[in-house]
Amino acid sequence: MTELRDRLAGCYSGVVHDVMRGMGMRNFTLPPQITPLMPEMTLCGPAFTIEGRPDDSADPHETLLAWTGLLSKAPAGHVWTCQPHTHDLAQMGELSAETLQKKGVLGCVLDGHARDTNFLLDIGFQTWRIAHTPKDIVGRWLPTATDVPIQIADVCIEPGDYLLGDRDGMVRVPRDRLEEITDRSVEAMQTENKVRTAIMAGTDPQDAYLQYGKF
Repeated sequence: MTELRDRLAGCYSGVVHDVMRGMGMRNFTLPPQITPLMPEMTLCGPAFTIEGRPDDSADPHETLLAWTGLLSKAPAGHVWTCQPHTHDLAQMGELSAETLQKKGVLGCVLDGHARDTNFLLDIGFQTWRIAHTPKDIVGRWLPTATDVPIQIADVCIEPGDYLLGDRDGMVRVPRDRLEEITDRSVEAMQTENKVRTAIMAGTDPQDAYLQYGKF
């Protein structure tokens, strides 16, 4: 699967989007409010899904015990993907990011906020998030499930679905069609290169489109 992930990571979100759209798929693009902390860095890998809920009555020790339990469960080679059901608290910070990175986690995707962003930048832990806040989860938030389907806007992310995110945005690639979509995306990029070469050589853009069926 590492080779397949590398091939997908070599594609860009726009071409993967177009391939899936052409296959009749819908609701696979994350909302544009969720953006990368480091836009120049592509994030690609299978989702380790987490769901939780805000709880202002939670015991601080209970929340930290549950949180460190999540960190322990996170598998290497995956993307920490969280639906916290709150846009009020940071779902990633310095020590958590360092712990996950040491475990081999590729990065995180949050329908929520992050904090300690200078540190996240320093260690290169790619973090997709809505915004930043210093407010953490201690005494305020508890996880409810891991490795379950989660919903982010109109996108349902199943455990093990692949996420591909770059400067343009992030798409979800269903795990059961990963190889097919990757193959089609690589082929589409090769066709685009032929169109580009033809146009740079003076071919009319409409003629190039009609010849290659791609623009």
